Amino acid sequence: MADQSMSVTGHLAELRRRAIVSVIALVAGVIAAFVFRDRIFDILTRAGGDPQLYFFTLTGAIGPTMKVAMLGGFIVALPVVVHQFVGFIAPGLTGRERRYLYLLLPGVALCFMAGVAFAYFVLVPSIVDFLLNFEAAGARGQPSLESYINTVIALLFWMGVAFETPFLMYFMTLIGIANPGFFARQRRAWIVISFVLGAVITPTFDPINQSMVAGPFIVLYELGILLSRLAARKQRRRGPTVS
Repeated sequence: MADQSMSVTGHLAELRRRAIVSVIALVAGVIAAFVFRDRIFDILTRAGGDPQLYFFTLTGAIGPTMKVAMLGGFIVALPVVVHQFVGFIAPGLTGRERRYLYLLLPGVALCFMAGVAFAYFVLVPSIVDFLLNFEAAGARGQPSLESYINTVIALLFWMGVAFETPFLMYFMTLIGIANPGFFARQRRAWIVISFVLGAVITPTFDPINQSMVAGPFIVLYELGILLSRLAARKQRRRGPTVS
């Protein structure tokens, strides 16, 4: 019992140590992002064609600045946080589970970066251009800094998440949680979810912008079904050798 108590105490001490390291990395990342906020703003506004942005209250620039600093700090600290998390749980996993974990992490990172890149180079320019040049009663848009940053960050983040879909569907099939038939049966539900997400992510309710966001979601899901079938075939080929 004493040994078990020491073991629990040691795990708690290690968890506290790794949590402190993660928090320090996050704080350092936020500070670094705040210092280089002008450069980050420049990168974000360049995606939308460098529009002239305004803020209309005394504190109108603080909110977007802190949001950019928090997001930038999280991105900077994420490798450290993931490293600490993996280092904490890895000793308790089997060899096979560790292999799957080490396969999952790079795939998740690459898919997320691909989604961010797609949003930055494809979605943001077209959506911002559409919104800025859409006239009503002859009035032209005068975008605020806050609305622009909120829209761009939402598109970057959610497209990064959406691009995880095919890889996660492949991985879920590979480890036996789901199968291609299950994903195929959920196709109609996913189409509805895609348009709901399109309405949530885009700042307007027009069907054009919703479709520009929902379309990639649907295509990614279909790609995930194809990858799920590949994973299922791999599992079938592996089955006889395991038995």
